[in-house]
Amino acid sequence: MIKFLLKGVLGDKNRSLLPIIIISIGVALTVLLSGYIRGAMGDIINQNARFDTGHVKIMTRAYAENKSQIPNDLAFLGVDSLINELRISHSNMTWVKRIRFGGIIDIPDDKGETKGQGPASGMAIELFNTNSGEIQRMNILSSLVQGTLPKQAGEALIGQEFVDKLGLKIGDKVTYFGSTMNGSMAFKNFTITGSVRFGTPALDKGAIIIDISDAQTMLDMEDGAGEILGFESDEIYDDEKALALTKMFNTKFANNTDEFAPVMLRLKDQNNLAGYLDYVDVYSAMFVTIFVIVMSIVLWNTGLLGGLRRYQEFGIRLALGESKGHIYRTLIYEATLIGIIGSIVGTAIGLGGTYYLQLVGIDIGKYLENATMLMPSVIRAQVTPELFYIGFIPGLFAMVFGTMLSGIGIYKRQTAALFKELEV
Repeated sequence: MIKFLLKGVLGDKNRSLLPIIIISIGVALTVLLSGYIRGAMGDIINQNARFDTGHVKIMTRAYAENKSQIPNDLAFLGVDSLINELRISHSNMTWVKRIRFGGIIDIPDDKGETKGQGPASGMAIELFNTNSGEIQRMNILSSLVQGTLPKQAGEALIGQEFVDKLGLKIGDKVTYFGSTMNGSMAFKNFTITGSVRFGTPALDKGAIIIDISDAQTMLDMEDGAGEILGFESDEIYDDEKALALTKMFNTKFANNTDEFAPVMLRLKDQNNLAGYLDYVDVYSAMFVTIFVIVMSIVLWNTGLLGGLRRYQEFGIRLALGESKGHIYRTLIYEATLIGIIGSIVGTAIGLGGTYYLQLVGIDIGKYLENATMLMPSVIRAQVTPELFYIGFIPGLFAMVFGTMLSGIGIYKRQTAALFKELEV
């Protein structure tokens, strides 16, 4: 019977073409928007994890309470022993130490006089430790605009916007001025080996990246660090695992009243990301629900128009003795076939569009010039496994539901009046 109905659906284009087109458009939009939302939110989460929050972050309690001020006077000391403990007790994760610092970058001229200055937002990472994975994690190589990575102490990477603004060249020397962990004056000369552009204004403005050993010396933080970041081995954030790890770690130090006792925060507890993570599923479900309702209304009207066109056909079938229930069921079967065909076509189109946006993306850099939140300047969609079936929910359900509503008219036909209708 299904084969017979399929021949009828494919053979009678007047019956199936318009519904298939409508379903395909709706499903394609559902898949495309779902992929774009998940890709955009995923980019924001990954950007924050790699550059700021980690999957989990460990700080001193005092540092955590004032972390927006980057209070290095409240940072860890003896950080190497703590990291070694973490690597033994949680060997399935990668643990790295970082130091954030702020100050002034001074550009001297040929005579040693100040040629220009600018505020610096510095980050010290384990550049010289190839096992840390920091270079790959932060995409430094792909973000290099010119030059090379630092290879020895006293070398630094600097933001390309800084280079353009102050007229720096590779090989120039700059001087950092700031304050140490103990509050005294800090200054150190660096040789610029390369410039980077991460595509995020919050990172690119005044960025200077050095190895953590240079920062420890410069800031009087020997064996110290402001933050310890933990990353899952596959670099994919799992909120349930992060929550379990955070609870276990914080319980261990719950009775320690020292303000320098360590505290762990998961990604979701930082940078107001809890709302973003929750909105991903909410918005995806909302879009699917909206499309189901809208498409059901459209397909209901389409079904009504199709029913009017087939009014005489239904009359003949009823006059020949076919039951109303059987006609109604065959309509549902036809709708199911049309829904499947339209969903397959729409899913293919939607996946194609999603893949294109995954490769190319949409540039929103001009809207982020004054942004302080870590967001990529190019928002990309993401092809995920659920996109292969999510479009069938509105595509199949809406078609069947619309046909069920429009097909109710079959039961309103009066068999006694059929022959009079057919004579006309």
